[in-house]
Amino acid sequence: MRIKSIQIFQHDLPVKNGSYKMSNTNVASLKSTLVKLIGDNGTFGWGETCPVGPTYAEAHAGGALAAVIQMAEGLVGTEIWPVPLHRRMDALLHGHNYAKAAIDIAAHDLLGKALGVSVSELLGGALTDRVPSYYSTIVGDPDETARIALEKTREGYPRLQIKVGGRPVEFDIETIRKVWEAVSGTGVRLAVDANRGMTTRDALRVSRECPYIPFVLEQPCNTIEDLQKIRPQLQHGLFMDENSTSLNIAVTAAGTGLVDGFGMKVTRIGGLHPMRAFRDMCAARNLPHTCDDAWGGDIIAAACNHIGATVAPHLSEGVWLAQPYIEGNYDADHPVVIRDGHISRPTGPGLGVIPDESVFGAPVASF
Repeated sequence: MRIKSIQIFQHDLPVKNGSYKMSNTNVASLKSTLVKLIGDNGTFGWGETCPVGPTYAEAHAGGALAAVIQMAEGLVGTEIWPVPLHRRMDALLHGHNYAKAAIDIAAHDLLGKALGVSVSELLGGALTDRVPSYYSTIVGDPDETARIALEKTREGYPRLQIKVGGRPVEFDIETIRKVWEAVSGTGVRLAVDANRGMTTRDALRVSRECPYIPFVLEQPCNTIEDLQKIRPQLQHGLFMDENSTSLNIAVTAAGTGLVDGFGMKVTRIGGLHPMRAFRDMCAARNLPHTCDDAWGGDIIAAACNHIGATVAPHLSEGVWLAQPYIEGNYDADHPVVIRDGHISRPTGPGLGVIPDESVFGAPVASF
C-alpha cells in the first residue's frame, strides 16, 4: 500500500484559564500541525505534532509546517509501512523528528484501519485498557501548588509532576516540601521537573535539602554535560526529558547509566515506530518512562495512549495529555480524556478517533 496524497492542516489550541507556565516557557495558545495521509486503496490516516512554543525544545509550529511540506511531495508513492516510510523521510530531510512524527502517526492510523486492528496491536499488543496518566502543575505559588497536588491525588492520578525552575531555588524547595506535606502517605509518585531551568548548583541544592522526600528529578539542567556533572552527587533518581532528542541519545544515556528513567515525547523521537524501539530498550534496561507529548489534541493523545498501553505496568510512568488545558475535542463521539487519573484506550481500528475535518478548515497545503 502506498501514499496517494497528503493534506496538511494547522489548528490553534488556546490554553484554558490563562497560560501554561514552565521554567523557560509561558504559552497562551499553541498551533498544532495535522497531516492526513490517503492510501492508494482510499484508506486515510491522521497524524499530529504540536510543539510547546519555540523555546521548550528545538521545535516550533512554523518549523513543523515547513518540514512536512519539504517532505510531502517526495513521499507521494512511498510505501506506508514504517521502515520504508522512515527511510524515505530521512532521505528527504535530515533531522526534524517532531515533523516526521506527524507523518509516522498518520501512517500507523492508516495501517490500523486498513488491517482492522488498533494502533496498540500494531505496536505489539496492549497490556491494559486503562492507561495511567499523571498531572503536571505549572510553576506557581507553593501553597497553591500543594493544594492542587492534593486535589489531583484525590481525583485518582497515580503520579504528579511538580514544575520548578526559572526562579529563586528557595521557592522551588518550599514548593516541593509543601507538596509532600499535602500528599505524604497517599502513595502518589512524585517527579520534580525543571524543564532545563536550573543550574547544577540549584539542582544539587534541591536534592540535598529534600533528602526525605521520594521524588525523581526530571531534566533539572540544560545539557547532557550538566546531568553528567550532577549525577554522582544526587540523592534522588534522575530522569532525562528534553535532552533525549533521538533514539541514539536515549540508548547512550541508558547504556552508560546516566539516568534512571525518561520523560519521553512521541514526537520528539520521531513517532510511534522509533517509540516502539525506545520502549523495548527501556524494558531491556529496566528503566521506567512516560509515553506522552508536549501538547496537542485527540490525535496525538490517542497515539500516546496506544503506545502507553503496551508498556509493562511496572515501567509505566504514565501518559500526560494536554486535554485538561484545551477546549473541545477533534472527535466529539470518541474523545480521548482523562477520568480518575487514567485514560481509556480508544477502541476501533487505527487510532480509534476520527476527527471532524471541518474543525481544521481548508488544508494549508496538498500534494
